[in-house]
Amino acid sequence: MTNPVFSNSAVFGEKQNRDVQRTQSQMDPNFGRAQDMSTGAAAGMDAHQLESMYNAPAATTADTGRMTYDDVIMKTGLLLVLLVAAGAATWALAPQLYFVGAIVGLIFGLINSFKREPSPLLIVIYTLAQGVFLGGLSKMYESFYDGIVLQAVLATISVFAVSLFLFKSGKVRVTPKFTRMLLIGMGGYLLFSIVNLVLVWTGVLEGWGMRGGAMGIGIGLIAVGLAAMSLVMDFDAASVGVKNGIPKKYAWSAAFGLMVTLIWLYVELLRLIAILRGDD
Repeated sequence: MTNPVFSNSAVFGEKQNRDVQRTQSQMDPNFGRAQDMSTGAAAGMDAHQLESMYNAPAATTADTGRMTYDDVIMKTGLLLVLLVAAGAATWALAPQLYFVGAIVGLIFGLINSFKREPSPLLIVIYTLAQGVFLGGLSKMYESFYDGIVLQAVLATISVFAVSLFLFKSGKVRVTPKFTRMLLIGMGGYLLFSIVNLVLVWTGVLEGWGMRGGAMGIGIGLIAVGLAAMSLVMDFDAASVGVKNGIPKKYAWSAAFGLMVTLIWLYVELLRLIAILRGDD
């Protein structure tokens, strides 16, 4: 998987589809007991007890403590509110702290990505740090290009909506070929970004470096496309988790994974719009 949040998880992914029953049995001792109810229980229950059991309403995911789409939506919504609040406060009070937010966000992003068990506290800290980073960064871009932040936000929402629609409609499906294409694309983009950053920092290139002009626009569009593909992968991983009946605490992991991709997408769109509006 391209998103380390899901690729390093023991509960997300297609592998779990092959071992759902075994995994559920390990996570919930009552799972195996419920499977035997129709056989072993019949020997110790009278007709009235059996009738009551069969007439009882079916257990919901809330009753069994399993993750649902609502859990993922609620957690993601909460993190978005925290992100926007931290960003707005930084924008208004201390935009110069964006670099601190970037470093703290990177550290806690890596910690959360490689933790086997989700930690709501660490995920919230990551979100707040990224809010500080985005607030300061957005204020800086807005000072150069009036209205660019609103444009980037609307573009991010649009890309997210289109990606979700394509995934839900089945027009775009996560296949081994899709995964390989995304993995190769992101690997190449990461290498390009590192080389470009080093050349700019060392003074070999100026301004946007290789990300300026027509080439920069092309690279920006590729990056946005990769982020959109990553969103589809995130949707698929969350869907697999719900189908597998994993514990609801992993909704935090799914929400965190979506936040990582959304933040990346917003930054790429912000940079792309700036290139389009700039005088390179």
